[in-house]
Amino acid sequence: MVTARSGRSVVYKIVYPNGKIYVGRDLTDSINYFGSADASLIAADFDDDARRDFAVRRVILWESETATLQEVNRIEVHFIRELRANDPCIGYNRWPRFKSEPYIEKTPYQGESSR
Repeated sequence: MVTARSGRSVVYKIVYPNGKIYVGRDLTDSINYFGSADASLIAADFDDDARRDFAVRRVILWESETATLQEVNRIEVHFIRELRANDPCIGYNRWPRFKSEPYIEKTPYQGESSR
């Protein structure tokens, strides 16, 4: 039996100054959490000047008060694939591994709110 979690879960997109993205999830909806992208991948894209002053944007793509961990994980992967955040030219996600053919969702995800 899978039970709903307590608290708000979110799936978000981080947008870096170079336009690349990272899609992640936060099971606590902490305003201070910006994901766990590989810092070395991000650092390689910015020279010293760019690293001195930049802004990062976090956009909530989906949220739920009742989703199970499995649902949150499934929706996170859906957005990684849909936005191609795992394509090294577009984003910093490295899982699931990027495949060059277009992503077509076979079954729509269910959730409380999608933006």
